[in-house]
Formats: sequence, C-alpha cells, structure tokens
Amino acid sequence: MADTIIGRNAVMEALKSEREIEKLIVAKGAEGSIRKIIGMARDKKIPVHYSDKTGLDRIAGGKNHQGAIAQVSDYSYCQVEDILRRASERGEDPFLIILDGLEDPHNLGAVMRTAECCGAHGVIIPKRRSAGLTETVAKASAGAIEYMLCAKVANIGQTIDKLKKQGVWVAACDMDGELYTKQDLKGSLALVIGSEGSGISRLVREKCDFAVSIPMRGRITSLNASNAAAILMYEVVRQRDGQALR
Repeated sequence: MADTIIGRNAVMEALKSEREIEKLIVAKGAEGSIRKIIGMARDKKIPVHYSDKTGLDRIAGGKNHQGAIAQVSDYSYCQVEDILRRASERGEDPFLIILDGLEDPHNLGAVMRTAECCGAHGVIIPKRRSAGLTETVAKASAGAIEYMLCAKVANIGQTIDKLKKQGVWVAACDMDGELYTKQDLKGSLALVIGSEGSGISRLVREKCDFAVSIPMRGRITSLNASNAAAILMYEVVRQRDGQALR
C-alpha cells in the first residue's frame, strides 16, 4: 500500500535513510531547503514531480506539507540476484520479465499477475520513468504482488549485460522481430517489454540477443503492453512444457 511522508524535514530524513521512495512531489517554484531536497532526490535517481498548492493540499489531506511530499511503498523490492536464486531453488531455468519504462500502474499490476500465474521468477523495473509498487498496482495484480519478486534497478541496459554474463538470453518484444511462435524461448530467458507509448528504448533494444513479434491482423498496430507480455509469457510456458502448436 502506498503511503506519504509530508513536510520538508520528514522528507529530508527519509531521503537520508535507506527507505525506498517512489517519487517526490514538490511545489512549483519553491526555493530554500526544497532545492536541497530536489538535489538529494535526483542523486538517488528518484523521480521528482512538480505540483501547485491545490494538488499538494489534496495529497496531504489537510496536513502542513511545506511544499514537499514523498510517496513511499509498503511493498519491498528485491535484488536481481534474489530472482535468480528463486529459480535455482526451484530447479528451473531463470524466467524474468524486464519492463522498460512501463508507467501505467494498472499495466504493471496486470503483468505481475500474469507473471505469477505462469511461473515467472521475478519482474525487473527501472528506478526512473516507471510505475512502482503502489496500492493501485497491488489491486491490479489481484494479490500477485505478495508473491512475485520485483527488483528495481538503476540501469536496465547494465542489468541486461549482467544477466547475459550469467547465461540468460534476453528477448525483446518488438514488431520487427521474428514471429514469437517460431523463436526458441526455452532455457534461461528474460523477456523485455517496452513502455505503453514508445516501446523499448533503442539502447535497451541493442542489448537484447534477439526480438520476437506478435502478428497484427487488424487496423491497430500494437497491443496493450500487459496483453503483449501475457501472450509471450504463456508461449514460454508452452515451449517449456513441450506442447506442440495445434
């Protein structure tokens, strides 16, 4: 469940601690200690959003926010190593979902729900330009957030490099890729799903070993990110189970 830390001093102390902060909301045009708070947040790669007084008052629920509010999560993140360890403990090849800039919390929740149902070992999200583990995500996941490991990393590209060094193949969901049913998705695998609007960033796409595509027969040329993720995740399940196409 999402929570808020309200007031300049409280927010500053939270930034000094190791508490996971989803985002910082500050008053537009604020000066003084707010500038220091913004600098601390940026040093920690925490997204900073600007709001007018009306918006801050609404979020603070009448409390004296002094132009600074931090949104935190009661849900904890793991390390990528924890996800790989879970696969090892189950005696399975690692199966990870990497989300490159997925900002809609409903989509994140839906991806986590499908990932849990199909036996994926964990989800990886970036610290910036991404939905975090909030109450909205928890509701959309239908409880999967309690079971699905989620790692938040500073750099998706560097994380992909580390996974590849550990024998994990990385597949991008991209319209220019090979038809997903024709690509071998067995073995250690990480699926990369892009953002709702722009898809996978160029730098991340270049890091991937190969790309897979989903055929489009209608007039709309793209699927919702969580729908595309679900199709690919269950293709991995089908191939791992050795099921033939009908």
